[in-house]
Amino acid sequence: MRKTLLMAAICLSMAACGGKENTAATFPSELIPQALAASDANHAAIVTNDAERAVLVKQAMQAGQAFSAQLRNELQMAMKSGGPLAAINVCHTKAPEIAQAVSAEKNVQVSRVSLKNRNPDQGQPLAWQKAVLEGFDQRKAAGEAADGLLYAEINGSEFRFMKAIATDKVCLTCHGTDIKPEVSALINKLYPADKATGYQEGELRGALVVIKNLAQ
Repeated sequence: MRKTLLMAAICLSMAACGGKENTAATFPSELIPQALAASDANHAAIVTNDAERAVLVKQAMQAGQAFSAQLRNELQMAMKSGGPLAAINVCHTKAPEIAQAVSAEKNVQVSRVSLKNRNPDQGQPLAWQKAVLEGFDQRKAAGEAADGLLYAEINGSEFRFMKAIATDKVCLTCHGTDIKPEVSALINKLYPADKATGYQEGELRGALVVIKNLAQ
């Protein structure tokens, strides 16, 4: 089966842990990829033209933004009220709830994955997601901006979208190389198999994933 991949750099930030992002409800047409072609005749029966493909990308971007904005707000409130320990608990309890709520609202599946995941039950990438993450690392090493690393494809009746998550300065509190002992202790308690530390600012920490079932 022939796959057609779209790898576009769009100036749009959806950082999941406190980064700045564009939360506008609409997007200029020049920011919507138009070249996402169907993989074969069966796919073409589901998504028939560039306008429909552009809508899929736009919907994925909006779902990702909705998740990121809600999580960012929860983290900001937690940091103000209880510092990093409270923020860790938000990621542990609230992030999955937000992902489920946004997924239900937008009729997609929203998640986050990483090659160095913190939660093995939620952040472990599938084989195709692992390949995309490795591709993101290669593209960043080749000079592409981290906040513009995107991937999209149609595979069977599934639309797949991923956007890289770069490590912002605020993320280093829980994901960096100099983590306070009390923070490290809570991370180890909640995530005994944690791999998501040792990052430097600007490094890729993972990706946000949006999947839509086109057969529904």
